Amino acid sequence: MAAIDPHDALAWPFFEQRHRMLAADIEAWAREHLAHVTHDDVDAACRALVRRLGEGGWLRYGVGGTAYGGYGDAIDTRAVCLLRETLAKHSGLADFALAMQGLGSGAISLAGTEEQKSRYLPRVASGEAIAAFALSEPSAGSDVAALTLAARPDGDDYVLDGEKTWISNGGIADFYVVFARTGEAPGARGISAFVVDADTPGLEIAQRIDVIAPHPLARLRFTAARVRREQMLGEPTEGFKIAMRTLDIFRTSVAAASLGFARRALAEGLARAASRRMFGQTLGDFQLTQAKLGQMALTIDSSALLVYRAAWLRDQGQTITREAAMAKWYASEGAQQVIDAAVQLWGGMGVQSGTPVETLYREIRALRIYEGATEVQQLIVGRDLLKAHGAQSHPSITKNS
Repeated sequence: MAAIDPHDALAWPFFEQRHRMLAADIEAWAREHLAHVTHDDVDAACRALVRRLGEGGWLRYGVGGTAYGGYGDAIDTRAVCLLRETLAKHSGLADFALAMQGLGSGAISLAGTEEQKSRYLPRVASGEAIAAFALSEPSAGSDVAALTLAARPDGDDYVLDGEKTWISNGGIADFYVVFARTGEAPGARGISAFVVDADTPGLEIAQRIDVIAPHPLARLRFTAARVRREQMLGEPTEGFKIAMRTLDIFRTSVAAASLGFARRALAEGLARAASRRMFGQTLGDFQLTQAKLGQMALTIDSSALLVYRAAWLRDQGQTITREAAMAKWYASEGAQQVIDAAVQLWGGMGVQSGTPVETLYREIRALRIYEGATEVQQLIVGRDLLKAHGAQSHPSITKNS
């Protein structure tokens, strides 16, 4: 593995000493435990990584509440981002395993009852149970308000009918946080959230989905699946709000994972440029190479500033819808450019299956889509700017609307 420069961003005022210690600890752990992660059996590898991350204590950072196995009373966004950035540098599947535990249980941390938190969160934090977040549908990905999976009340139960797709950890999860239409109102106002155990009768894995960077993914089918009312998260109609709050936390961490992939790509590009001999000199002696490396470094530092600004603001209790969208948009698109440049520096070897830069090339592509495609992030930023402009220009209208 190419040498990776020390994380000089840790000197920035976004971080406290505990974050600097965490970054050093996870880097040392990753070097020891992630040197040989195989993808021969992705399900088995992901289960093993969840257990290993749980034993290492890293999954605690994605769980809110020390009483439930979490690191703190609330999720520390900067800590989660540092963990994802470091894991992504070493293993995309390890990053995936940690991220899905947090995303899959995040709604329970935010809106669960004491019983729900006690039942699920300690097992997530220890790696005993695998979590999943079931939001997307065949016709409702970026447009969450268009989801159609129905949940109708029936006595002490809700009965779920419909499908979910592109569900990470689908097929290996022990439970799913499922968002369904309870129908109290149209659009986003008629959605509620439920915790559905994987062994619930009527829930089946309809299809396993293979993608270019192997991860456990599946399409779920619900056929008269009965879920007790006490499995609802929050109140009826609060599902959309719970989903958006969860995504606000973990969308920033997607940007951090992108940053980790980009840092690894730069390290690999530098190593190649310094060692590859051609035309009587090294590849790095060419001005074109130096300019490319400089652009890669600029993109990485710009991404890091956006990522950790968003993470810091959320940890201060601020709403970060715009900042998280900016970070996710810029860091994922920027990482794609950095990794593409690293592939170019590697030449023919860059597209050889199994080389570090080829693996990164496959890993990064999905991050520009999941948890809100780049185009959706652009819309979020634009709409938020217009909303803020309207509030400043017409404060009385905004206040009374």
